[in-house]
Amino acid sequence: MKSLLLKYPVFFRYTGAIILFTLALIVSGFIDRPILKTYFPFTSVILLLLVTALLYKWDKKSLKSIGLNVTRKNLSFFPLGILIGAIAFMIAKYFRGLYTGELFELTTAVIDYKVLLYGFYTILPAVMIEELLFRGYLFKKTVEVSNVVIANIIFGVLFMLVHILDREIIQHRAMVLFLMITIPVGHLLFATALLKSKTLYFPIGIHLGNNWATRHLITKSNNGESIFYIPENAPIDTWTDFIIVLIVFNAFFLFVTFVIWKWDKIIVRMKNYLAIF
Repeated sequence: MKSLLLKYPVFFRYTGAIILFTLALIVSGFIDRPILKTYFPFTSVILLLLVTALLYKWDKKSLKSIGLNVTRKNLSFFPLGILIGAIAFMIAKYFRGLYTGELFELTTAVIDYKVLLYGFYTILPAVMIEELLFRGYLFKKTVEVSNVVIANIIFGVLFMLVHILDREIIQHRAMVLFLMITIPVGHLLFATALLKSKTLYFPIGIHLGNNWATRHLITKSNNGESIFYIPENAPIDTWTDFIIVLIVFNAFFLFVTFVIWKWDKIIVRMKNYLAIF
């Protein structure tokens, strides 16, 4: 057995990681009772963090490998990510509105700030689970044994399939197509944020900001549970309109991804440009 471990270390690392992650999710399912999950929905996150720490310990490394050590620099990427994720969603919705004619207005209802803040608390666990599974140990290991392109293709597809393989979604062709494009773009954004910042706090923040924005920044309801709302939804009746909206929406997120990937060069150029004046 020892000889097999030495001969196929990568295979056993992947197999062990998949088994441990699966067990962590199964165990958390038994622990997470409705009452507990309402007040403390972080059981799965804690177990996945423990598994991730164990896997890195086997590699003679630590959670520092994905930037989950607590430092001021690493933690600063978390609120920055929230801002980027929320603002990116808002601008993408604005560009979509330019084409469809949809406008969003400041809600006229009394804003329930408790709901808005509680939204961060309830959305965060799901975001952390997805980041640990799809941009955590296995993603970084794949980058090490292959390259970034292959890792992004594999985990972009897996991330997309997890969102598509749903009984209700799979019955709607438009929704399936939307997710087939949007989810891999999202993965690329989150993966780029991790690789450039060297900390998982950054993609967790961007992911959280984006998911929170879809529920509490701009919605279709003027009920006080979002800051903005869309008074009139523009119908998208043709496939041509649908494809154009899909391209416009995702093109902006690709632009944000490009900016994050090139931000060091962009900052240098900005400093050089300002120095002229």
